Amino acid sequence: MDLKKVLQENIDQISNIGNDPTGGMTRLLYSDSWLKAQKTVKENLEAIGMTASFDEIGNLFGRVEGTEHPEETILSGSHIDTVVNGGNLDGQFGVIAAYVAIQYLLETYGKPKRSLEVISMAEEEGSRFPTVFWGSKNFVGEAKKEDVIEISDFEGLKFVEEMQRHGFDFRDESKAARDDIKAFVEIHIEQGTVLEKENLQIGVVNNIAGQRRYTIVLKGEANHAGTTPMGYRKDAVYAFAKICSQAIDRALEVGDPLVLTFGKVEPKPNTVNVVPGEVLFTMDCRHTDSGELHAFTKEIEELMRKIAAEHGLEIDIDLWMDEAPVPMNEEIVTAIETAAIAENMKYKVMHSGAGHDSQVIAPHFPTAMIFVPSINGISHNPAEATDIDDLVNGVKVLASALYELAYK
Repeated sequence: MDLKKVLQENIDQISNIGNDPTGGMTRLLYSDSWLKAQKTVKENLEAIGMTASFDEIGNLFGRVEGTEHPEETILSGSHIDTVVNGGNLDGQFGVIAAYVAIQYLLETYGKPKRSLEVISMAEEEGSRFPTVFWGSKNFVGEAKKEDVIEISDFEGLKFVEEMQRHGFDFRDESKAARDDIKAFVEIHIEQGTVLEKENLQIGVVNNIAGQRRYTIVLKGEANHAGTTPMGYRKDAVYAFAKICSQAIDRALEVGDPLVLTFGKVEPKPNTVNVVPGEVLFTMDCRHTDSGELHAFTKEIEELMRKIAAEHGLEIDIDLWMDEAPVPMNEEIVTAIETAAIAENMKYKVMHSGAGHDSQVIAPHFPTAMIFVPSINGISHNPAEATDIDDLVNGVKVLASALYELAYK
């Protein structure tokens, strides 16, 4: 089997579904292009001898029964949806790599002792509707009907109507979640520059960083830019600038793996000749240790309140996301390390700063991830790319890990 040829052909095939006129890809949950992609993957799963089927909400599964322990399932895959005008690797590479790796194993070693299964999850990105991880949360039994029953997309189309239009519906929440999954291995592009900069071929992910996200509003007083003396101003931008500078300086002092981002800033009235009386801004902080994450963000909250008080401003701090770090399973991490060594790959054990379906699945089933390098760390962008040889290396390590888990 020519892994490079087969992998490239599959990437090209799936990438033609939902390709955007601007050069990227847009394949959103319960869109026509999304359904076409899932059906194409289903055909590909069946073509390599897997039994393929959808669950109620549109997650796709391909399965090969184990010869000795069919009740024990080794699972791999990722999500098939994209961001708006995204790249052609985020999500779908993990789906394609899973079935290409299993195709290689079936052709080389025959049927496994434990059942092998591919999952192409319905949605992860949250790019169409205001919900995320719809696929994996349904898979593990966490998704709730009330979370989506009233939501619509940016065009006003109802979530429920679009789901049903494509032949899907809510899962039966009275049914217990599966208990046969003995391992889940997800492969993904890094979406960062660590592997590329360190000239490594494989990242073995042992932790997904926790995230705390805030929306903060500073309220001062808008006033005339020419007639208001500097000492009399309640300048919200000036206070924000101090908060941003001092908080990032502090983050640099703490160092890796802590990261801190002020990503959105909206001054009001945002005009050239008025002292800005209000600033809305966001803060995103991530760390692999929950205690460190909470301690640092508490310190920055206190810093923001102190600076606001010094400038005579009101401050409102809204913590709207508080996701704990998710450690990966040590045994699965070891299996991936063993696979990387067996395939003579240069690798490192590392954490993921981005969120993935694995963080939803890991609390329920033994889980770990494999990263391959991203060129210039670019993702969620038409320029997203990874050298085909690096993608092949990832499939080799994935296949080797699945062999350890399903054939021995």
